[in-house]
Amino acid sequence: MVKRPLTPLGMQIKISLLNLNETQEWLISQAKEKTGMYVDSSNLYKLMTGQLHSKRLESAVREILNIRDEKQAV
Repeated sequence: MVKRPLTPLGMQIKISLLNLNETQEWLISQAKEKTGMYVDSSNLYKLMTGQLHSKRLESAVREILNIRDEKQAV
């Protein structure tokens, strides 16, 4: 089984979680609450490795972790 590399967003998510001393499970529960979507560890992994392109989930994660969108900042 090949481990996929993290995207820049995936790396930012990991670093933010470490800085906040929170788990991915915490982030999943926050994202579920914020979006009303079904979110699980598979969805989060796919978002962090670039296999899932859900703007709604990505926006929620960015807002929860205070991660700016570099594309919109330019």
